[in-house]
Amino acid sequence: MSTTLSASTLLAVPLAPLVGAALAGVLGTTFGGNVIGRRASHTFTILGVLVAFILSAMTLKSVAMDGARFNETLYTWMVVGGLKMEIGFLVDGLTAMMMVVVTFVSLMVHLYTIGYMEEDAGYNRFFAYISLFTFSMLMLVMSNNLLQLFFGWEAVGLVSYLLIGFWFNKPTAIFANMKAFLVNRVGDFGFILGIGLIVAYAGTMNYTEVFAKAPELGKLGFPGTDWMLITVICICLFIGAMGKSAQFPLHVWLPDSMEGPTPISALIHAATMVTAGIFMVARMSPLFELSDTALNFIMVIGAITALFMGFLGIIQNDIKRVVAYSTLSQLGYMTVALGASAYSVAVFHLMTHAFFKALLFLAAGSVIMGMHHNQDIRWMGAVRKYMPITWITSLLGTLALIGTPLFSGFYSKDSIIEAVHFSNLPASGFAHFAVLAGVFVTSFYSFRLYFLVFHGKERYDQNPDAHHDHHDDHGHGDDHGHGDGKPHESPWVVTVPLLLLAIPSVVIGFMTIQPMLFGDFLKDAITINTAAHPAMVKFGEIFHGPLAMAVHALSTAPLYLALAGAVAAWYMYLINPAVPAAIGRALRPLVVVLENKYYMDWFNENVLAKGARGLGIGLWKGGDRGVIEGGLVNASWKLVGAVSSVVRRAQTGYLYHYALVMIVGVLLFMTYFVWLAK
Repeated sequence: MSTTLSASTLLAVPLAPLVGAALAGVLGTTFGGNVIGRRASHTFTILGVLVAFILSAMTLKSVAMDGARFNETLYTWMVVGGLKMEIGFLVDGLTAMMMVVVTFVSLMVHLYTIGYMEEDAGYNRFFAYISLFTFSMLMLVMSNNLLQLFFGWEAVGLVSYLLIGFWFNKPTAIFANMKAFLVNRVGDFGFILGIGLIVAYAGTMNYTEVFAKAPELGKLGFPGTDWMLITVICICLFIGAMGKSAQFPLHVWLPDSMEGPTPISALIHAATMVTAGIFMVARMSPLFELSDTALNFIMVIGAITALFMGFLGIIQNDIKRVVAYSTLSQLGYMTVALGASAYSVAVFHLMTHAFFKALLFLAAGSVIMGMHHNQDIRWMGAVRKYMPITWITSLLGTLALIGTPLFSGFYSKDSIIEAVHFSNLPASGFAHFAVLAGVFVTSFYSFRLYFLVFHGKERYDQNPDAHHDHHDDHGHGDDHGHGDGKPHESPWVVTVPLLLLAIPSVVIGFMTIQPMLFGDFLKDAITINTAAHPAMVKFGEIFHGPLAMAVHALSTAPLYLALAGAVAAWYMYLINPAVPAAIGRALRPLVVVLENKYYMDWFNENVLAKGARGLGIGLWKGGDRGVIEGGLVNASWKLVGAVSSVVRRAQTGYLYHYALVMIVGVLLFMTYFVWLAK
């Protein structure tokens, strides 16, 4: 039985996409003279990600079947005192699963991009960016120390900035990428404070060494307060996760990031970047288990995000934004699981969600292509007749999202609900209500989208923006060769990734729930204090296999809440379309609040941004110009000038004047010393 993995093989996993990104980004762009064309650019990047996926799959097999592990430093960057700054890999069940998810979804997105971006002028640049993003995410999940984790954390943020603002001539895209960058800086400030506290008190950045010192950290108080040090560390780390994984109130960047091309919505906002925070908290479980305060805080934030972001999905009309708010809500579910100490359930939902949400994003992009770049679901309808592959894969993704028994989303979402139900933390009551109510909300907005797009009457000719390119997702007005106004199925490079993503969206939950939640697959990657947090132990006592779980669901509330949401959407948007309008009129104040996204953007722009601007102006005028420039710089030279103007009057050039000054000086010194002697 193999117990170790090859360092060179593991090193090839992140480096292969990096090489592809370098070739496409340098040789395939104006920067490098456009030496290679489109075919070579996408070939190099796809080949790099394919190599990474194959090696990741081999690694997962070795980890799952042979119990192989790897935890070594590959390179020491520098040593400062006793602090080592290193590059190294930690590969266990959690890392191996993330490697496969990241590379598989990335591979599907690379293939999809060939069709989706075929007429875009930045084709080679886009491939370079998404391949570079894959490298950054792999470095993050494979790290064995906080320094490398932070490098990957910031790298995915940087590349996401480039991808969201890919169409840099589009003002809304530039606003969106700046918004994402600034909001993530807020979260990252907390994250680096948490890392700094760990380094200050543990004296190391290596995961294994930090976790070994966790009991000692758990006994320390935070200087000058009644707080425990471990609580402050965990909350600071989680603030970083709030930014990256878009938790309330740092969620505001994610919906606007839909301004980027659709492939990056699937890559960044479904399977990889936004799940980095979930992965980080799960990896740091030995620390979080020592602070019930931090776990309660995490659970409350996750519950708010899961429920209230779902409400916003109900009133969205842009097909990508509906899926984006769905992502926010599902990230809230994962966060709730983290707060319940069900870390394995959180990463299980992370995995299943990666597949079906990437499928839904790519299917949305396929619909946008087929609808000649219309993104407004109000002007669609009956698309299933023209786009059968997109239709059936979208249906499968929707069924997985709402938690239909036997589908992947059912196993992970119901596991979260059960874990929260068994949690003994004070916040679990509110969280359980939120995740249960969220089942109905998720089903309602998902089937609202599904019915408006794929069923009902054709509404293409009613679109007021049909000739204005208002919803032009590509940033250009092409129809991919179709000008008849009817929807059309997407090319094979788009539909094949949909079919390949649909398979795990259906079966992966059934296949993996036993080893991931109740087996040894994540046993050495996640630490749980079962005495203090018994949720997973109690859940394990009632779990009797995936089939029995599906049968048991027939008598539980989540199934009927999901069914009620689907039936309500069917009635309101297919049978009696007048009902939504009537409800909207009756609840107009609530609708206004939802349309303004709880006024979070208004608050950020008019209170925080203007307050920061006012503070900046005050510091500039009062501090810089008043104190520093006026008080220190200008006052000093004015004082020197004033003294000089007096002193130079004594510089007459006459000897008797100088003799007089000397005599007066001697008399003054004599007087002073006599006074001291008394």
